[in-house]
Amino acid sequence: MWSTDSPIYSNVRHPLGTELDNSEFLRRYARRLLRDARSDEPSRTLPVLRRIVAARVTPEIRLTELHAVRATLQLKHVLHGLARELGFSSWEACKREIDNRPPAVLDRYRLELGMFGDYEQNWFANERTAIDWQRENGGYLVKVGRQVVAILA
Repeated sequence: MWSTDSPIYSNVRHPLGTELDNSEFLRRYARRLLRDARSDEPSRTLPVLRRIVAARVTPEIRLTELHAVRATLQLKHVLHGLARELGFSSWEACKREIDNRPPAVLDRYRLELGMFGDYEQNWFANERTAIDWQRENGGYLVKVGRQVVAILA
């Protein structure tokens, strides 16, 4: 049976660290996303801009328009988008409460950054299927949008 504990907190080294408060982790992660959003490389820029559009941070601007003015994006836009992804109405609401939540609430971002190392990962289309699979096989579950990944450590 695979461990159901998070493998992140063992001995993973990463520039964002594992000992940060949730709010500080989000700020550093947002700075990284902002650099990517302002990049000239579409493979780095477009995923971030799509997330900002999906979070309706700038509802009046479409993706193509946002791409044209990406140099004007500010950290507050990215932080607002992350707050929306986490279910908050704004960054202000998020930063008041996020440090009171367990670190696991940010595991989807740690997964994206590769902070779970080279552990085996099984992806599932929905949470119910992942939970059923976890009961039989173990694994640490991380929800990523509507999908769920089981990290086998």
